[in-house]
Amino acid sequence: MSSLNESQKTIATVGIVVTLTVYLIRRRFRGATCKSLALLKGKTVIVTGANTGIGRETALDLATREARVILACRDVQKGENAAKYIRKCTPDGEVVVKKLDLASMKSIRSFSEDILKTEKRLDVLVNNAGVFRPPLLRTEDGFEMQFGVNYLGQFLLTNLLLDLLKKTDSSRIVIVASALLKRGRINFEDINCERNYSKAKGYSDSKLAIAMFARELHKRLSADAESSSYGNNPSVYCLHPGVIDTEMSRYFPMLVRVLISPIRWLFFKTPKQGAQTTIYCAVAGELKGVSGRYYGDCKEEPWHKVVLDEDVAKKLWEVSEKMTKL
Repeated sequence: MSSLNESQKTIATVGIVVTLTVYLIRRRFRGATCKSLALLKGKTVIVTGANTGIGRETALDLATREARVILACRDVQKGENAAKYIRKCTPDGEVVVKKLDLASMKSIRSFSEDILKTEKRLDVLVNNAGVFRPPLLRTEDGFEMQFGVNYLGQFLLTNLLLDLLKKTDSSRIVIVASALLKRGRINFEDINCERNYSKAKGYSDSKLAIAMFARELHKRLSADAESSSYGNNPSVYCLHPGVIDTEMSRYFPMLVRVLISPIRWLFFKTPKQGAQTTIYCAVAGELKGVSGRYYGDCKEEPWHKVVLDEDVAKKLWEVSEKMTKL
């Protein structure tokens, strides 16, 4: 009996240690929480890729703050499902679904024209949509999918909506990048991956490009500020959300997804946790008037040195204008 009691005590002790360890690990990797209580009543927000993951959680939070939230989604039915979920979670705000396929320049222009015709203001544009390490795919216009969706599509969208953002006082442009941008490099000799393609490199390159766009956009807006006929120019924020357990891993082989499931559960953020820095950049009062900065876990972080090459950023902008026919 004594031996049995000792075994039970050992098992109980191990169980407590394991449970505590798991709790501490999950707490360590969940990241910071946006503590802003700001309300957005009367304000209009666009969130791309809002039908799932951190996009949906961002849209839900902003709707809870009484904003008019436009879910810009490639799949309208999935967008409507997300809208239904948001309306069920909160009676506040207004949720609208509009079709936007960032893999189609035609769709981006059509969406932008609709917004400019129907919306009187645009307070926050959240460039959230993205694809993660697919096989070599091409957009409708022939661009490599990751570069096309994660960067070029959002470059064109932001520029087409820029005048409306400028007309709206204290508007914000929030750009979701990735810490993996540090592994990226802008190769102008093969910018569309005609010669070589790597899933991982393609993702890092696209996120480096969108981060460079954030800095260059801020620079150009600042230079235009004195001659602008509008009020305040939009503030630009770039961020990395952390490692998140979302549908972004859809292109991984099924066996890989099964094998890494325990790791994802233990170490990855939930979509709600992963959305916190995006929400912070969209609403935090202390960021009003601040622009051209980089954020992670709801605080400012230094830009990685690879983003700071202004000559590459300027050339990338010029090349992107030609590719998107802006």
